[in-house]
Amino acid sequence: MRVIGITLARGGSKGIPKKNLALLDGKPLIEYTFKEALKSKLLDRYILSTDDEEIAEYGMKRGIDVPFIRPSHLASDTATSADALKHAVEYCEEEEKNKYDLVVELMCTNPFKTALDIDNCVRLFLKNKVDSVIGVSKLEDHHPARIKKIVNGYIRDFAVPENSSRRQELKPDAYIRNGSIYLISRDKLVKESYRFGGDKSLAYIMKEPSNINIDTKWDLLLADIIIKSHLQK
Repeated sequence: MRVIGITLARGGSKGIPKKNLALLDGKPLIEYTFKEALKSKLLDRYILSTDDEEIAEYGMKRGIDVPFIRPSHLASDTATSADALKHAVEYCEEEEKNKYDLVVELMCTNPFKTALDIDNCVRLFLKNKVDSVIGVSKLEDHHPARIKKIVNGYIRDFAVPENSSRRQELKPDAYIRNGSIYLISRDKLVKESYRFGGDKSLAYIMKEPSNINIDTKWDLLLADIIIKSHLQK
């Protein structure tokens, strides 16, 4: 099994300008993913795919493999992650004259995944006949039963009936993709543009704070508080 790890990092961001380089406890957000990816024991190659020269320069200073600057049509608001991943895989395969078997997308907006999480996902894939392994976190206060819609001013269940007012009793247990790790068979990605989902996608359950995905300034502030509190222990 040849395994390639890829981080997609666009220069553009609407919620937080230059989000991937935004400081989190004094370090660029993307640094947290770099650090853990470099410690992984099961990635044969790890690369950064970006359209941004500043991000690319930072990556190279950190010793990250930046084999290309991503084409602009693969870095627009309408471009899909699957297309950008396919481009990265095919570029590296052409460069090396050899194919990969497994693609591990490590999203830089999730700073709390670890090298152990990365390698555990690879091991989970290798032990099972599946197409993908996805990092997920359990929902507590945001269980689907608590999600409502408003119809003519009245509150109605959105999809799942609320069978208890106590979150501990809400069933079945619910999970959400936490935006940390997406591991996919190379052929499923390249040949079918398949990134996750389907009947053969395994869940890798991650504990808090791995559920924090940086989309807004409030996410960044919360992550900063958590990191500082850990450092104080």
